[in-house]
Amino acid sequence: MSLRFHIIAMTVLAVISDAILIPFYPQFFSARYGLDSAVHVGAYVAAISIAVMCTLPIWARVARRVEPLYLLVYTQFAAGTFSLLCDWAPDVETYWMLSMLMFMCKSSYLLMYPYMMRLTPKDEHAATIGVLSVVVHFGAIFGAVVGGLVLEAWGPRASIYAMAAGDFFQMVVCMYLIRSGKIVRGNSGEHAQAAAAAAAAPRRFDWRARLPILRLALVMLLFDFSAYLIRPFFSVYWQKTTGYDSELISGMAFAIPGVVAIVALRLHARIRARGGRLPDHTVGNLLLGMVGLLLHAAPDPVWIVLGRVLYGWALFQIIVKLEVNLFRLSTPERYAHDYSITNFFQNLGVLLSSFAAGAIVDRYGLHLPFLLAAGGFVLTALLDRLILNVPSADHVAKLEVPAHAN
Repeated sequence: MSLRFHIIAMTVLAVISDAILIPFYPQFFSARYGLDSAVHVGAYVAAISIAVMCTLPIWARVARRVEPLYLLVYTQFAAGTFSLLCDWAPDVETYWMLSMLMFMCKSSYLLMYPYMMRLTPKDEHAATIGVLSVVVHFGAIFGAVVGGLVLEAWGPRASIYAMAAGDFFQMVVCMYLIRSGKIVRGNSGEHAQAAAAAAAAPRRFDWRARLPILRLALVMLLFDFSAYLIRPFFSVYWQKTTGYDSELISGMAFAIPGVVAIVALRLHARIRARGGRLPDHTVGNLLLGMVGLLLHAAPDPVWIVLGRVLYGWALFQIIVKLEVNLFRLSTPERYAHDYSITNFFQNLGVLLSSFAAGAIVDRYGLHLPFLLAAGGFVLTALLDRLILNVPSADHVAKLEVPAHAN
């Protein structure tokens, strides 16, 4: 099996491990520590984003000199250890401290994304990003369903153990890849040259050269803020609206966008196999997502499910387009650095949405986040039209010929 297969498998495990408790933090804190505050849950999810924002750029710098898979052996071991220690935490303050350390170490697995894209030809980026996007969605599906089942059947402690198991499994996969010789050691030829080029890149480019990436990052920030505003309290909203108290059913409803993403990937693969052009309507998809978000606010399970379907379709299309834009604007030696920039802004969007969601739900109820998220999609469409100027794939291909000639 190829290195690409193992990286995708690791990503699946990482996302599943992350998603086990994401939809259920209100229930988790209520069951384990007796806390029912919506503001507290929003602050906790926001703190996770801060932890990732602060540590991923550090891991990206370390990865310039250390082979990422070697780095992941240690960081995922540390993440699994901190996760197990969370089970011991006697109070919520200690749990916060240990779980934040866990997420700081866990965030290093995000380096696998630019690492894989560096190994992929540019003309295959859209297909690879589509696969990785579905992997993330599939992980969210399985993680949400498993998380609901585990929490309902065995309680909060089992959820913590399941998260730790995912981290240790990633560590084992990295050790296998290192021992099997599927990777090149960090101090050897090709990786050393890439690291040297990446280290020199900031001195060759001033901030004006980074302006396209910063513009894209700003669009990503607004999009992620809007998309994730509905996430922290969706399971609670579903249970109150439908009358179903089962965490398993809530997890299945939460995972509907992931199912839609898999269908969208299959459709894209068929279009690509027939030589057709993939649909590329960012504004149209954002408006479709806006309709889906508005349907969430309807007090009827059927409309909510339809809203999840439309939201999931739009989410997949827009995520793929924005990620393709990132690697179209960047260069292979700068993938990890530029990805850390956009990821910082994406996590900032998630951070702001988490704080906002907790405060909004606490003061105005569970419906308003869907309406505000719909408005955010409209603003994202306007910002995309106003400030983004990303060259098409055909234009990039024409520019690469003289670039290689030099």
